[in-house]
Amino acid sequence: MLIAPSILSADFGQLKNDLEKVKNAGADLLHIDIMDGQFVPNISLGIPVMEAINTYSDLPKDVHLMINNPENFIKKFIELGADYVTVHPESTEQLDNCLEIIKSNGAKAGIALNPETSFEVVLPYIHDIDLLLFMTINPGFGGQKFIHSVVEKMSEANRYRELHKLNDLLFEVDGGINEYTAKICRENKIDILVSGSTIFESKDIKNTMNTLRNS
Repeated sequence: MLIAPSILSADFGQLKNDLEKVKNAGADLLHIDIMDGQFVPNISLGIPVMEAINTYSDLPKDVHLMINNPENFIKKFIELGADYVTVHPESTEQLDNCLEIIKSNGAKAGIALNPETSFEVVLPYIHDIDLLLFMTINPGFGGQKFIHSVVEKMSEANRYRELHKLNDLLFEVDGGINEYTAKICRENKIDILVSGSTIFESKDIKNTMNTLRNS
């Protein structure tokens, strides 16, 4: 599994240092949560922080837009270095347009499914995306516990992916990732693990990432 440290849990007073730490410890990409305080009940990061992340790190950038009307901001985040851009179906009335903007500007497109959002929601778009993100917490805050009911949705999605031979579609999980829940994700053939506090609060980040990757 690939490991994507969630920048939401970094020390923003030491952002450059923290980005170097996770890169040196073997991170595969950076997960960047953008929240507007409207789609989710919290505000986090934004364009200036994205500019800083792009300046300080050359790791691939996985931008998760938890904002209303993401179609208004997608192009800007790609200009600032986003390699993946993921949006929520509930956040826009123009999901087709969002995916088109992402792809036409050279990034890879993702759809995020909240814990209560069914897998069927993504089916009309399944051939237009590169990434499917399973939220295993309610979006908006870090440090929450893994919602185990989402595991059945992962299993359902994996059966669909195998049946339809969607070999290039990546599955990602975000929320409550630790050694135990990483093992559950591996068993369900998840490709990318997003982890925030587990990584950034670790005294040995490299060992923690290796443990998550090989659980």
